[in-house]
Amino acid sequence: MMRPPLLPLYRVATRLAAPLAAGYLAARAARAKEDPARRGERFGRASLARPEGPLVWLHGASIGESLVLLPLVERLIARGLNALVTTGTTSSAAVLADRLPAGALHQFAPLDAPQFVDRFLGHWRPELLVLSESELWPNIIGAMKRRGAPIAVVNARMSPRSYRRWRRAPRAAQSLLQEIDVCIAQSQADAARLLRLGAPRVQVAGNLKFDAPAPPADHAELGALAGETGARPVWVAASTHAGEEDACLAAHSALARRFSDLLTIVVPRDARRGAAIAARAAALGLASGLRSAGARPDPSIQVYVADTFGEMGLWYRLANVVFVGNSLKGGRGQNPIEPIRLGGAVLHGPSVEAFADAYEALDACGGALCVRDAAALATALEGVLTDAAALRAMARAGQSAVEEMTGATERVLQALEPYIVHLKFGERA
Repeated sequence: MMRPPLLPLYRVATRLAAPLAAGYLAARAARAKEDPARRGERFGRASLARPEGPLVWLHGASIGESLVLLPLVERLIARGLNALVTTGTTSSAAVLADRLPAGALHQFAPLDAPQFVDRFLGHWRPELLVLSESELWPNIIGAMKRRGAPIAVVNARMSPRSYRRWRRAPRAAQSLLQEIDVCIAQSQADAARLLRLGAPRVQVAGNLKFDAPAPPADHAELGALAGETGARPVWVAASTHAGEEDACLAAHSALARRFSDLLTIVVPRDARRGAAIAARAAALGLASGLRSAGARPDPSIQVYVADTFGEMGLWYRLANVVFVGNSLKGGRGQNPIEPIRLGGAVLHGPSVEAFADAYEALDACGGALCVRDAAALATALEGVLTDAAALRAMARAGQSAVEEMTGATERVLQALEPYIVHLKFGERA
């Protein structure tokens, strides 16, 4: 089969563009999207020593994609393998610093330019690459194959939108996907799209996000927050994106007529937007406080903006009702599993493409409820805040549905077993 020109052109273009990377990363650092102290990692310069023995490289783009890898990381370390986890965002690095198991290492992923990738691989010498979801970087994949290392994509997904984009370059898609030893898809629909694009070996294991552990929490701080909020009705608007906070604040204003001591905790997906959210609350006459500025959710605070990283476990444990964002204003949804695992009743908007199977199952059993605007959100909140039995029933239904969808980790490990055996013993199972 003649090699399509698109991938070689990509390789040449990224090599030629590499000198521009310093300016690109500096601009991102100015917006707090890069860690200046670790910027060398993006050029493939390691800041840690490589441990002795077999090493598995696992990569996830950001928080969600990397957290699903944690159960795999734990199992690989238990098997006596070294695990290197790379991500591309400062927020994911902050979260993983607290959640990676002992023995696992973190680095920022190199930019996908040949010279950076080669430098990275020359130091780390990974013997298996595990990519999370849809992280298909041509130079990384090509360099790993030239070194003879197997590549697996776990929790693989191919949305209809991405599928349509890849279909515009079918030969390039097929050439890239054929370099992957195994794609382990989230769903039958994802698997079908990957197969149509030319992936030669595709299995279905379910969604690893259903197996991800609940986020941790500082129990001393949780106790302090519970004492400060007392018996107040509390709800959380989690992982909100621009535009969604307006609906959440409007819902609070509507509910405040009945719940004078209502506390709304807003946890924006981008913590840097905290001050802007507090300003919008003030414009509506709502007293707000910024966690990043040291504010506490005392009785004077109506809207508490939790603009910090790595503390979602606190807010999910503090409230029994969670609106999961990136779902009202044309987003693609966020993971509903974590709040459900911690006993929360979940509300969400209609835009949940990234977690369609999960929300379909949860909505069908009554474990979650779709709301389409601020008025519907206020109505749903009033219903669960005034009916403790309904809230408990909703939480139980959600937990039962999630339990039925678990087990992907074991199926993924079974699919990876031949490669793990090869790393440990030098032969395929």
